[in-house]
Amino acid sequence: MPKLPLKVSAKIKNAKPDSGLPLASPMDSETMGQVLDTLDSTYDLHPMGELTRNNPYKVLVACVLSLRTKDEVMIPASQRLFAVADTPQKMVGLSPETIEKLVFPVGFYKTKAQSIIDFSQKLLDDFGGQVPDTIDALLTLKGVGRKTANLVVGLGHGLPAICVDTHVHRICNRLGYIQTRTPEETEMVLREKLPAPYWSVINTVMVLHGQQTCKPIGPRCDVCPVAQWCHKIDVKPRAVKQPKPAQKG
Repeated sequence: MPKLPLKVSAKIKNAKPDSGLPLASPMDSETMGQVLDTLDSTYDLHPMGELTRNNPYKVLVACVLSLRTKDEVMIPASQRLFAVADTPQKMVGLSPETIEKLVFPVGFYKTKAQSIIDFSQKLLDDFGGQVPDTIDALLTLKGVGRKTANLVVGLGHGLPAICVDTHVHRICNRLGYIQTRTPEETEMVLREKLPAPYWSVINTVMVLHGQQTCKPIGPRCDVCPVAQWCHKIDVKPRAVKQPKPAQKG
């Protein structure tokens, strides 16, 4: 993936004085490119890619099922559902109770089952059974927010989109690349600052990085593959146990 040496003039404000590298040199986009390249080569492919195989409808359904649900629960639930219905036409032929049984135990499975039926029917009624490729159109579907819409556009349609979840929001701020208060604000700032070739990779690598290393509490900075570039804004790394000295005699 290319590294684009774009200059970034935005400053990081309101950071703690002892939170990392000097704030006089906030992370620029060239360095951010190095971070994303490193993370991309560090972690295995996120299972969402294998599950959906560039199918916008599968991306849409899997994203809705993933909300407030761990991947280890969402992935097999999606697989069970797609084995029975993998198109809007097939999905609306199922009852809510059938979908509930197939996707259980994902969080809010009853609400999600009804949402899947509702937006599948809307796709048939308003979009000819096709999943739209614009954020605005996707946001008209019940249960679809900006995170899901961006992932459908990017992962499903292969178009430029930045999917921002809590991992992307948290890590970009910790790195010192941006200084934002909400995921929505992070998306807008990244659209302005992040070079387009990195839009499709940032969510995938940062979700994996956030799950395995840059955790919300006690991040594993001691083994982080991008620690050399990170400004560690408002970060309290995990405590690392020191090996006991060998006893003499």
